[in-house]
Amino acid sequence: MQYDVKTPDEYLQKIEDDWRRTSLLQLRALILAAAPDVVESIHYKMLGYALDGDFVFHLNAQRNYVSLYAGDAARIDPEGALLKGLSVGKGCVRFSKSKSVTDSRIVEFIERAVVLKQQGIDFSC
Repeated sequence: MQYDVKTPDEYLQKIEDDWRRTSLLQLRALILAAAPDVVESIHYKMLGYALDGDFVFHLNAQRNYVSLYAGDAARIDPEGALLKGLSVGKGCVRFSKSKSVTDSRIVEFIERAVVLKQQGIDFSC
């Protein structure tokens, strides 16, 4: 869903207190841990995470899933091992109610994306 908010705190206040909030907050914590210098803001009406002025990740709570937008997932995880069992689009990874963030390898995917970004490797769609 898109929220008409101006700050990350406002965005987080708008999300209903259910499994989507839990999943989004877990993904947010993983991003902040993997990239302590990341700047969190609202971008395209979602939570956006930029390094050196370029957005690396976006998070958004949808009706049936939470999306982690990270560019072309196949460029970050060419073998698909880190995202195995998850719903993956070209530019996003979706977590539904039945898919746990903690039971996945998404932390490794996020860490790899940060390293690639720091190395100047383009993995955009």
